[in-house]
Amino acid sequence: MRRNPRTPEELAEELLGRKLAELDPEDRRVLDRLAAGTLVGPDADELAAMHASHGDRIADKVAAVGGSWGFIIAFAVVLLGWMLLNSSVLQMLGVKPFDAYPYIFLNLMLSMLAAIQAPVIMMSQNRQADKDRITARHDYEVNLRTQLEIIRLHRRFDQLMEYLDNRKAAENGEEC
Repeated sequence: MRRNPRTPEELAEELLGRKLAELDPEDRRVLDRLAAGTLVGPDADELAAMHASHGDRIADKVAAVGGSWGFIIAFAVVLLGWMLLNSSVLQMLGVKPFDAYPYIFLNLMLSMLAAIQAPVIMMSQNRQADKDRITARHDYEVNLRTQLEIIRLHRRFDQLMEYLDNRKAAENGEEC
């Protein structure tokens, strides 16, 4: 048995006690990176940014704006302004309101906004769920790699201690 296995197959046998073919794709990917000495791949945000379409970026922006206090406050101001304008201000000026009470046109606009905004926010939430899955896989890979490195270091330390014990025994004239 070699002291420092370098192939993923050897690492799987030595560190996990299993054949490489028996492992999950994530485990094989970690062993491949461990054998090659490379770092873990890009994180969830980087992967999402690399694969994001123009529509995905718009959905994320709409969800960020639509789910903020600024949007809620601005929307409340617009609604109050609309109702105020169509209730009293225009009537005081002698102009017939363009959307008098019960504000049917306002209701239509709100329904259209909800009909468009809801699916766009759902698209953004689906992308966030994908990011969360990538983050979980990334965390798993980092944790597995850390555990495998600790096992390797522990075994090397054990070998070093055994070597030093044997050397000390040889210096004292004891049999190994």
